[in-house]
Amino acid sequence: MFNDSSGFRKIYLATGYTDLRRGIDGLASIVKYNFNLDPFQKNILFLFCGKRTDRVKGLLWEGDGFLLLYKRLEIGGFNWPRTTEEALEITQEQYQRLMEGIEVIAKKPIQEVDRTDLL
Repeated sequence: MFNDSSGFRKIYLATGYTDLRRGIDGLASIVKYNFNLDPFQKNILFLFCGKRTDRVKGLLWEGDGFLLLYKRLEIGGFNWPRTTEEALEITQEQYQRLMEGIEVIAKKPIQEVDRTDLL
């Protein structure tokens, strides 16, 4: 289920570090109070990562209750954006890359160059 993003309307990453000892209520309160988002929106996945990058938690409201997802990798880790503490909406393609261990947000994105600066 974690590797397939087709059932999610939106996907949010909680960038930075999250204490993964938190359960459903703790993660839902982060979504509501820290990110000003509604955790009770159906089929919207909220993802959290702690300091160890080999595990993530997901929170999903299914209409009749929360689903708490947990994934621990045996080898490798997730390339989690650590620079800010906000909810970052990602696309399904970015989600697939994240699950494959590929960086979602480039640390040094390629920028357009103004030709007048080169002369």
